Amino acid sequence: MKKLLSNPSSLAGLALIVFFAAVAVAAPFLARPPKGARNPYLIPQDGYSSEPARPSAKHWFGTTESQYDLYYGMVWGTRTAFEVALFVVVTSLFIGILLGGAAGFYGGWIDEILMRGTDVVLAFPDLVLAVVIVSVTRPGLFNAMISVMLVSWPSYARLLRGDVLSIKERDFVAAARALGASDARILFRHIIPNCVYPLLVLASLSMGRIVITAAALSYLGLGAPVGYADWGQLISLSRNWIMGGSGNSFQYWHTLLIPGAAIFLFVLGWNLLGDAVRDVLDPRQRS
Repeated sequence: MKKLLSNPSSLAGLALIVFFAAVAVAAPFLARPPKGARNPYLIPQDGYSSEPARPSAKHWFGTTESQYDLYYGMVWGTRTAFEVALFVVVTSLFIGILLGGAAGFYGGWIDEILMRGTDVVLAFPDLVLAVVIVSVTRPGLFNAMISVMLVSWPSYARLLRGDVLSIKERDFVAAARALGASDARILFRHIIPNCVYPLLVLASLSMGRIVITAAALSYLGLGAPVGYADWGQLISLSRNWIMGGSGNSFQYWHTLLIPGAAIFLFVLGWNLLGDAVRDVLDPRQRS
């Protein structure tokens, strides 16, 4: 932790993440849901005009197409970004540890079946496969999260398998086996704790990539529904106004720039922190 806090890039990344986390926690106070609202993630509307409104005292960030309040959507969209990223990373990490650990530890036909299935998933681009999965099921935020998770776990499984193949041949593993330890205890008590650090680095780097993929699905109409507080959905509402109005190319800049900047800074924060964690934990980087 001392080395992490002495790294300027990690401090910058940590500051960005803390800022977004604070906004997510304080969302009910920063953007109060309308009275009687059943779902606080539904952005309030101030009319149904298709033309966005510029920032004003009533709408700090202006409105999007169909008069959705952009400030409200940005604040509550921070929670959506964390929920999507954490759900996908945690579930993908869990599946990757189980399958990658079993493949590396047991080897043989178990390794062959699991790794060939992993290769099939890795053969497709993440976004393309996620689009296919969510299209086959049903468009929606939860299905989008599941589809991103299904294309994310192979990276963890492949990385863990390689480390398990190396560590299971160490003397302390042979000693644990000689003392009568079960396979589950050897795997989860002795092997995985010694190869989990690369997974943590990959998880921190994946947080930003997952948010981008989920935002792309929402932009394509396969993720969050219209009016839901999601950054990708907000950018989707700006697609008709990217070129601005007649004679003014930057008339509706806020509809694209504000949610785009939020995604950029959120991803940048996790990437900076992930790079710093890699430098701290990898002895080859320190040398």
